[in-house]
Amino acid sequence: QVQLVESGGGLVQAGGSLRLSCAASGTIFSINVMGWYRQAPGKQRELVATITRGGTTNYADFVKGRFTISRDNGKNTVYLQMNSLKPEDTAVYYCHADVTNLDGRGPSRFWGQGTQVTVSS
Repeated sequence: QVQLVESGGGLVQAGGSLRLSCAASGTIFSINVMGWYRQAPGKQRELVATITRGGTTNYADFVKGRFTISRDNGKNTVYLQMNSLKPEDTAVYYCHADVTNLDGRGPSRFWGQGTQVTVSS
């Protein structure tokens, strides 16, 4: 089994910053892509950013220049540094990891439980 545990969400004023973390553990052989999605009330889940094992990143247009994704392969952890936050960034943020298991199966996508980010105006 693979578990993803997120941390770092909370309440912040517009213009502020937060850093999200997501640590994967369990029967992991390797992790290719890790990333973050978000879901606001009444809206569909949307891509925020992804990063490959080699460090190639991809960002949604609405976060370019404000958010930075990074990862520590040795710790199976992905981070999302969020600066210049706006009220429209308010959402539940979910991390994912595309995992190849120790038994060779995969890659399969696993999700974290979600962490609430609220930006007040």
